[in-house]
Amino acid sequence: MIISVASGKGGTGKTTVATNLAVSLRSEVQLLDCDVEEPNAHLFLNPKMEEKEAVMMFVPAIDEDKCNYCKKCAEICRFKAIAVISKTVLTFPELCHSCGGCMEVCPEQAVYRTGRKVGDVEKGLADDIFFIHGRMRVGEAMSPPLIKKVRSYIKPDIINIIDAPPGTSCPVIAAMKDTDFVVMVTEPTPFGLHDLTLGVEAVKLLNIPCGLVINRSDIGNNDVRDYAKKENLPILLEIPFDRKIAEAYSRGKMIVDEMPEWKDKFIGLYNHIEDLVKKEKN
Repeated sequence: MIISVASGKGGTGKTTVATNLAVSLRSEVQLLDCDVEEPNAHLFLNPKMEEKEAVMMFVPAIDEDKCNYCKKCAEICRFKAIAVISKTVLTFPELCHSCGGCMEVCPEQAVYRTGRKVGDVEKGLADDIFFIHGRMRVGEAMSPPLIKKVRSYIKPDIINIIDAPPGTSCPVIAAMKDTDFVVMVTEPTPFGLHDLTLGVEAVKLLNIPCGLVINRSDIGNNDVRDYAKKENLPILLEIPFDRKIAEAYSRGKMIVDEMPEWKDKFIGLYNHIEDLVKKEKN
């Protein structure tokens, strides 16, 4: 089972849901923090890191002794990562998307493979929860390769919970793609509804079953619930605007540890997801 916890905007409580769900299930659970630009799940789980791996990304370099300046490499690159100006070839590694097309079309085999570091993947244990997250290199703009590397450690035979980046851009798609279920975390405010609709549309394009968790559920209005009813989206869990929950979060504590009655609610959340996934597959 692969569950991606996402949100149309930051600050809705996505990491709160992902971490508390993992802690509630405990046995045979893996949490993968794919919010590689600003990972924070480790602040709550406090894992003991055991491995660290640098993640490299293909970028082209040019052997100008072989190059005949035909410009085929520049013409195929949609991202303008290569430019040929007279008898000079310029490469822009930060623009490269590592497709390798430049190597394929070069008639002189003048393009060769080099690499640049995009970040690190760290692996460890938080009690009996397997924990993996990515940390993007400062100044790096290309997060999907690092997210894909984090996801490469998914274990199909256990429960995998992905803490996805916020928003609806390419990093989010990389985190949600090919998962069994997406939990969209939202809040009952106009901003929450606006960004929720964008997130749900992205999930529809990926054809993945989806449900909602409404955080701070007793503020705002009923527009999110009306939208869920209209779109036939199940509301899996509602978390109230509770001072005790806010205090636990601010201290880096888990809701299910500070308020044990919530453990059954998060287990119920998983059971609901499992039922919906089974229904979808049947």
